[in-house]
Amino acid sequence: MSIILQSTVGGFSAQFMRKLPLVERAMREHGLDPAEFVISKDYASTATIPIMGPFFFNYSVYFGEETFTVTEPNDMVFLDYFFKRVLAADGPPELPRRPGLMQRFFGWMSEAV
Repeated sequence: MSIILQSTVGGFSAQFMRKLPLVERAMREHGLDPAEFVISKDYASTATIPIMGPFFFNYSVYFGEETFTVTEPNDMVFLDYFFKRVLAADGPPELPRRPGLMQRFFGWMSEAV
């Protein structure tokens, strides 16, 4: 099953809908069930210029007893953020290791003069 999508502002973009299966596959690979997630899209605020409409949207994600909301300018920025959260579920990212003293020394010695 797929993530449940809800919107009070006319739905999600076509590009978002094309990329969503990739995110769902990554969720399954990380042990998450997409069917347990609900994503809701709403206007973040009322329009400051009535003709243009609002500039940002609130994306609320519900899963189990947990929920979080982020404000983003469009669907793809939100999907990128959500995808990074899915990938981060395994733990903190590894920091690059700084070369040790001997590696730096031999690196300096091997440079041409």
